Amino acid sequence: MGKSVDDGGVKIRLSIVAPCYNEAEGLNEFCRRARAAAEVVAGQSFEIILVDDGSSDGTWGVISGLAAGIPQVLGVKLLRNHGHQLAATSGLAVARGERVLLIDADLQDPPELLSEMMPIMDQGADVVYGQRSERKGETRFKLVTASVFYRLLTRLTSISIPQDTGDFRLMKARIVHILLNMPERHRFIRGMVSWIGGRQVALRYTRDARYAGSTKYPLKKMIRFAIDAITSFSIIPLRISAWMGLISAVFALGLLIYTLVQWFEGNVITGWSSIMAAISALSAIQLIALGTLGEYVGRLVQEHKRRPMFMIDCVVQGEVMSELPGDFSELDTASRRSELGKLSAAGVTARPVETVAGR
Repeated sequence: MGKSVDDGGVKIRLSIVAPCYNEAEGLNEFCRRARAAAEVVAGQSFEIILVDDGSSDGTWGVISGLAAGIPQVLGVKLLRNHGHQLAATSGLAVARGERVLLIDADLQDPPELLSEMMPIMDQGADVVYGQRSERKGETRFKLVTASVFYRLLTRLTSISIPQDTGDFRLMKARIVHILLNMPERHRFIRGMVSWIGGRQVALRYTRDARYAGSTKYPLKKMIRFAIDAITSFSIIPLRISAWMGLISAVFALGLLIYTLVQWFEGNVITGWSSIMAAISALSAIQLIALGTLGEYVGRLVQEHKRRPMFMIDCVVQGEVMSELPGDFSELDTASRRSELGKLSAAGVTARPVETVAGR
């Protein structure tokens, strides 16, 4: 696999990053399977990073217990719920491995696929991403909407984003570093990784049903996620709005000419209903165009504020809980490495897990 990353004397060949939101029921099983899969390909030179994204159940308690009992487990607690994409980004920022596997903790994506991904990367791939050939345990509505979304995204964007994929992927550290240096707050990780380029190879697999719990992506979040994806990688909606305005202008001009001709011929123009229908249609087009423009302007405002991308409350490893700098998300790669290199030793901010696990 080549030279391992060395941070403060800690050499790690593989990092497994798993965002967790209310996943207390299945975390122990996920950690067992992820640990077994990592040992097969990396021996003991790996870490499992579990990110608690502001969970409201006992997720952080489970993570703290796993970190206390398993040396390779690193728990990251965010100050609040940031959403899946930013929680994943925070885990990637903490990862110290030469290779990084991004995976959800619900066990729909099998960690055992590491044994197939690693040889592909040994042959020169920069990214090995899972591509779903079958999705078990999901409703027909979810399957249909997902299919429509990926195909619509493919037509709207100027980059090639593979269809039927999620964030489940193995990446080299250099790809992760480039990804972390991309500053946008409204993140669509699978699209951003595709934009980076390099040699990216698909691995077909069957996606399992959730091991425990329920989906954390209801319809409202799915729609928001789709909007973020499209607006992050395409300006075509703005062009569509412009074309709708142009077509409306041509229609209005034609209607004006028709009205004048009828007036010169002495015909009385009647038809209140048709006039109101035309006004309503034109008003709807204008509101759609304004709404589309508003989505892009809103993102510009959010990016311009330069608020921290994510906020880490604390990090737990073994029996010690430590704090990272408040601006950790804004640090460059070298500075993050320096801070992470201190995790293996108890610093002035370190304190026993028991004193903060319940906060």
